[in-house]
Amino acid sequence: MEKTCHQHRDCLRKRAEEETVTEVPEPPPMLLPPAELPRTQIIERTRHRYEDIHRLLEKHWTISAIARRLNLDRKTVRRFRDTDLDELLASARDRRPNGVLEPFKAYLNARFTEAQGQVSGTHLFLEIQARGYRGSRQVVRKHLAALRAGTAEPVRADIPSPRKITSWIMRPRETLTASQDKRLLQVRLACPAITRACDLARAFADLVRHQRGYLLLEWIRQAEQDAPKPLQGFAGFLRQDLDAVTAGLTLPWSSGVVEGHVNRVKTLKRAMYGRASFELLRTRILTQP
Repeated sequence: MEKTCHQHRDCLRKRAEEETVTEVPEPPPMLLPPAELPRTQIIERTRHRYEDIHRLLEKHWTISAIARRLNLDRKTVRRFRDTDLDELLASARDRRPNGVLEPFKAYLNARFTEAQGQVSGTHLFLEIQARGYRGSRQVVRKHLAALRAGTAEPVRADIPSPRKITSWIMRPRETLTASQDKRLLQVRLACPAITRACDLARAFADLVRHQRGYLLLEWIRQAEQDAPKPLQGFAGFLRQDLDAVTAGLTLPWSSGVVEGHVNRVKTLKRAMYGRASFELLRTRILTQP
């Protein structure tokens, strides 16, 4: 009886050992490498710019000095000074890069202006494709649709500087080259305000060159009606001294001789300042060179 109890106890113990699940130790957590942004050109440029700005800040450079040294805007320098590098890199990563159409937008805009909008998207697609474009036809069509709707962003490389546009407007048209006259036409088609300013500026230049002062009042009235604000302000100043300006645009005399003598006196005075007496200055002024 006792032997049977021991056998039964051993049997139960073996069954319990068989049913027991062996506990497997948990593996250590996997150490993943830190998240790192892809090494794109804009990411690397942002990183290097951040390092350059902070290196100069540690040397106690001012914002203006850093902007001049790195050829940056002062707002950009302040943003890199006050923003963490991780945030700047995240912003650079999310920034949309220039598309494959960007290098060809200037050509498309010029062709669109030449044809006055009457041009086929397929034809332009084939033209830029022959020049190296590797994008889709749909991108070209979208850009042309934006041009027709007037919502396309201007291509900065295709916009002449204000100084250059002013020189084209103020010079006589016959002195412009064919390419300059063509570029000025493109600017006028793109901006009605510049078109009106160009017409009024050339009309005023004609008044000055040919001394047509009797037309000045009519020019002022037109400028005050529909000219851009800078020209309206200029016309208002002319109206304040209308008689003198009309005389200057009509009579053959000018104050050029008087201005020349004043300039000569000032030159002598500066050259002799603190070196000679008033009598010597008077003698040199009265003595003709």
